[in-house]
Amino acid sequence: MHRARTITSAAELTRMIDHTLLKPEARAEEITRLCQEALQYRFAAVCIHPCRIPLAARLLTNTPVKVDTVIGFPLGATLPQVKVYEAEQALLAGAQEVDMVLNIGALKDSDDRLVQADIAEVVRACHRKGAICKVIIEAALLTEEEKVQACRWAQAAGADFVKTSTGFGPGGARVEDVALMRRTVGPEMGIKAAGGIRDYPSARAMIEAGATRIGASVGVKIVEEARAVLGEQ
Repeated sequence: MHRARTITSAAELTRMIDHTLLKPEARAEEITRLCQEALQYRFAAVCIHPCRIPLAARLLTNTPVKVDTVIGFPLGATLPQVKVYEAEQALLAGAQEVDMVLNIGALKDSDDRLVQADIAEVVRACHRKGAICKVIIEAALLTEEEKVQACRWAQAAGADFVKTSTGFGPGGARVEDVALMRRTVGPEMGIKAAGGIRDYPSARAMIEAGATRIGASVGVKIVEEARAVLGEQ
């Protein structure tokens, strides 16, 4: 059974945030600022598009901040071998974590062989390089039964995390989805809540429901709010 986690310091929260910039129009100077903020606040990672990995990797070399990227993003509908190649190239470029979108249509077809193989091949590519693989299930497009099945297949395929959303779907992270995901995967697997988390109360609620990572484009705002609430300013 999951025990609700309570945030006791802003520093604890920062280590759970993937500082994210996935706007297609993001410029190099914005990626640079993202990395600088991640270093200043000691976020877990920056989450960026694959084309920006070399820049982020150069800025974050020999620091605690990881370079995280997205694969098969945002629809999850690319061919499995393309996802594997994309992941391999991202890892060669300097990514240390990968957030892949599973094949949502195949999930809805109950095609467990395709869904599991799609995930497992990317997981293997990541683990060969010592990288973490998170599987985005795009919960807003799924029924409750499909959410459970997606988590089970991701877990069976060896993924390190399941993740709620791309941020580009019809809805983002919901507390009830995170709680369902935690009940499904048990206490050990990572859960990343992402999409629409824009303040400290929202982030705290996700963590209390079972999230171990928060994906957010407003990580600095969330941490500053946490400092104010926790009396650290």
